Amino acid sequence: MTTTYWGHPHKCAMPLIFLSLVFYSGISISPNPAVAASAAEINQDVQVALKDLYSKSTSARTLGQKAKGILVFPSIVKGGFIVGGQYGEGALLRGGKTVGYYNTVQASYGLQAGLQKYGYALFLMTDSALNYINKSDGWEIGVGPTIVVIDTGASASATTTTLQSEIYAFFFDQKGLMAGIGLQGTKITKIEK
Repeated sequence: MTTTYWGHPHKCAMPLIFLSLVFYSGISISPNPAVAASAAEINQDVQVALKDLYSKSTSARTLGQKAKGILVFPSIVKGGFIVGGQYGEGALLRGGKTVGYYNTVQASYGLQAGLQKYGYALFLMTDSALNYINKSDGWEIGVGPTIVVIDTGASASATTTTLQSEIYAFFFDQKGLMAGIGLQGTKITKIEK
């Protein structure tokens, strides 16, 4: 089978283009160990991000006071063209202190193009949700405890009596030109720092 692109015949050019995009996306999103954040940098970024989230959302602040743990990813980079991915590192807090470090990874494909940076926090409201994260060897969101994403703009109407889920997610500091932030299919894995 011969296919013509840009006036030149190429055998199976489409799979090669697709594989090139996958490879490029993987390189551009994958963490580089030489520039990976230190534990101290992650701790500082997590505290700043959480403080900023609390200043913008009273619901997040209220949930934070009742949560069994808070998993904060202060800076996630998402990018791609057709095939994309995202990566970020964060920390799990209990009683305001870091008890573990995690990364968040997601691959995607479809009609997408651009680069985006944002952060998110997961408020773990039950012991079972906290235990699930601690015991699982990589947690894929959408499998396990239920998560409710709360829009920080609409969160003012939420109260602790109306909020009854195991985990709540808040997105913050969204920058860039890529539509759609979602958690479905995201994998969270404990890492050593």
